[in-house]
Amino acid sequence: MTRVIHTGDTHLGYQQYHAPERRQDFLDAFRAVVADAIADDVDAVVHAGDLFHDRRPELVDILGTLDVLRDLDDADIPFLAVVGNHEVKRDAQWLDLFASLGLATRLGDEPVTVGDTAFYGLDFVPKSKRDALDYAFEPHDATFAALVTHGLFQPFDYGDWDAETVLEESSVRFDAMLLGDNHKPGVRQAEDGTWLTYCGSTERASADEREDRGYNIVRFDRDDGEVTISRRGLATRPFRFVDVELAEGEGVDRVRERVAEYDLTDAVTIVTVEGEGEQFSPAQVEEQVRDAGALVARVNDRREFEAADGVDVSFADPDEAVRERVREMGLSTAARELDEVVRASKVADSSVGETVERRVEELLEAADEGAFEPAPQTATRTGAGPEASTAADRMVDSSVTTAGEGVESDPTPEGADTTTETDGDGTAGGGGGDDAESGSDANDTPDTEAGTDGQTDWGDFA
Repeated sequence: MTRVIHTGDTHLGYQQYHAPERRQDFLDAFRAVVADAIADDVDAVVHAGDLFHDRRPELVDILGTLDVLRDLDDADIPFLAVVGNHEVKRDAQWLDLFASLGLATRLGDEPVTVGDTAFYGLDFVPKSKRDALDYAFEPHDATFAALVTHGLFQPFDYGDWDAETVLEESSVRFDAMLLGDNHKPGVRQAEDGTWLTYCGSTERASADEREDRGYNIVRFDRDDGEVTISRRGLATRPFRFVDVELAEGEGVDRVRERVAEYDLTDAVTIVTVEGEGEQFSPAQVEEQVRDAGALVARVNDRREFEAADGVDVSFADPDEAVRERVREMGLSTAARELDEVVRASKVADSSVGETVERRVEELLEAADEGAFEPAPQTATRTGAGPEASTAADRMVDSSVTTAGEGVESDPTPEGADTTTETDGDGTAGGGGGDDAESGSDANDTPDTEAGTDGQTDWGDFA
């Protein structure tokens, strides 16, 4: 049997909310995945792209990644990976650097055999260049074959790349496609029985990613000819989602009451206000949140008020307001990248013009016409919006999905075999930590506390 960890979208180097602690959180999450791989003595760690958040990671990010990969190499566990859209460069990729040091293998059209399984790779390909792909892969003599790739695939919602087409046109018959790019984990089955699965991101790259973070464990069992996929959660920095619906006559005091119900110590805290109620300054609540020990305080007031001059105004988090407006504009991939450069905290003001000019030249030289086409919808890969985390809107009810049981393209296969991944003390499941509210769930209550436990299963993402 071949047993691998399927991870991806680690987005190393992302200084979310301009907080250095969040940058470290993304590295810590990746380190935790590798620590689990070593402790469990898996056969390989398979990374489905977006190792880095940016195509120009800083030195501290590269050194941190090297340190983690050396731990994996010392344990004699191979690191197999493909290149994602966030980190892709015109020339040599960062993954090539790690490969040259013997710390990684960049997957491609030739098989890399681990145990009973041949692994292939397909880097992220822009939409405008996909029609030219011939999906020609070298043959293998292993029992199983898996394709590792990065993109938003159909039949998952908002997919723009048809997985069925990939499977039908490939010269190799795959038993599984291990996917990256969508930050919400999910599993489906193709018409020919091939398993399609997203591992999700290892840290929350957006406040919309309320579910626990984690990775997949994929088993290729030669004895019974089956592929099984289970999920394991990661203990990440807690996010506190305080959703407040104000009734007429209620105001900042009610919001403060709701905030006081939570343990905000070291947490990223997102307070969202909707309904009627009185107008107040978000700063009044943000100060309370920071005083309670939160790492990050964000107050999003979704209500609109009629200003004295007759203009509708909304008192929301400025950063989120900008992101929402950018999504609504339906900008092209190129435009969104340039917007990120202009607003990114890691680009000095004096370097913005030069950086934008260089990036435009790269896009033009790459002759990627699709990069300049308007976006077909507002979903984004990093999860900025309810429809952005789209890979599996409905998860299978069990912690393990087993191939070979005649399941159609349904996120909840009937008769799927189930087991539960546990940690050392035998616990499993995806509730909150010790301070989580009883019965809270992002899907059915307005109050959610996330990221405080270490083990989850597929049922937690249903």
